[in-house]
Amino acid sequence: MARKVLAAANNQQQKYYIEENFGFLPDAIKEDLKKICVYMAEKLNCTFVVGFEENGDLYFETVKHEGDCDFDDIGAELEIKKIQKEELELFRAIELWYVIFCTKEGEPAKQELMRRAAEEGKTL
Repeated sequence: MARKVLAAANNQQQKYYIEENFGFLPDAIKEDLKKICVYMAEKLNCTFVVGFEENGDLYFETVKHEGDCDFDDIGAELEIKKIQKEELELFRAIELWYVIFCTKEGEPAKQELMRRAAEEGKTL
């Protein structure tokens, strides 16, 4: 199993992308993720990528634009650390969501959550 891209933003092309396989992520989380990706792409002048490692941990990656000799790798790392700290709760929730809804290890928890939601007349 390889890394999986969750979302990305490119400041030059003014584009945002979320992997369609993760389209069932709650809308509020998708909106927060979009804001973060677009903000980071603009601030760092790059393509900013958020995805999942094989073990379910989030990864953050910057891809500098072709010919951009002024890209600040150290500054980018510092900005990523800052956003990880500021958005720790959101990122932990996304990782937990991924484990429960996208891995076979999370299947028992998913089934239990679905059962409880059905009993309460809700949908997940």
